Amino acid sequence: MEKIRLSKLMSAQGMCSRREADVYIEQGWVYVDGQQVRELGTKVYSGQKITLNRAAQEKQNEQVTIFLNKPVGYVSGQPEPGYKPAVSLINHDSRFQQDLSARRFSPQHLKNLAPAGRLDIDSQGLLVFTQDGRIAKQLIGEHSQIEKEYLVRVAGNLTREGLALLNHGLRLDGQVLKPAKVSWLNQDQLRFVLQEGKKRQIRRMCELVGLNVIGLKRVRIGKIRLSDLPEGKWRYLGKHESFE
Repeated sequence: MEKIRLSKLMSAQGMCSRREADVYIEQGWVYVDGQQVRELGTKVYSGQKITLNRAAQEKQNEQVTIFLNKPVGYVSGQPEPGYKPAVSLINHDSRFQQDLSARRFSPQHLKNLAPAGRLDIDSQGLLVFTQDGRIAKQLIGEHSQIEKEYLVRVAGNLTREGLALLNHGLRLDGQVLKPAKVSWLNQDQLRFVLQEGKKRQIRRMCELVGLNVIGLKRVRIGKIRLSDLPEGKWRYLGKHESFE
């Protein structure tokens, strides 16, 4: 049996990100079969037991995950010329007043806070930011099966065959898309539920069947719903909340 890099195995097991694993190893917070490991690049067998000490667990408990109702006109990730990044909306004053989390906002919560998934500049709705590599992997990892739900206002004529293709059969970037759940909500609005998130996927899917997207809003990621979170406001992931 071939050995693999410890940090890679920790990431694969959902313990943390590879970057976080390297930090924990350097700090002496990682144990393999009860033996402390401090050397970066250490390789182990996949069946060996990996544990984190209390310091690593406390570090993970301090990491925050934030939900933002992103308005149109903000970019999810790196800022583009003339536009602001959505993370710039997260501050003490913009916190949702009805956030039930007992956490007190700290500027430290913005450090290494990264979007877990994209929501393009012309779209609005639920956007997740996290410091926690476990959550990032859960939402955008290669094998993620977390559903994302969107309300999509469209213009154009959609045939029965076109609706069937939106559910399964379209290709983007040379790849067949995963099956989706697409249905009419009313005369000009569709409901999309996807398990993947290619760049501008819904808009491009609609173009392939003769539709033009007028408005797009993400209202759910896994079990987390946008609910009554106002546009431009944010809140913390609660202690007892989860995406699955």
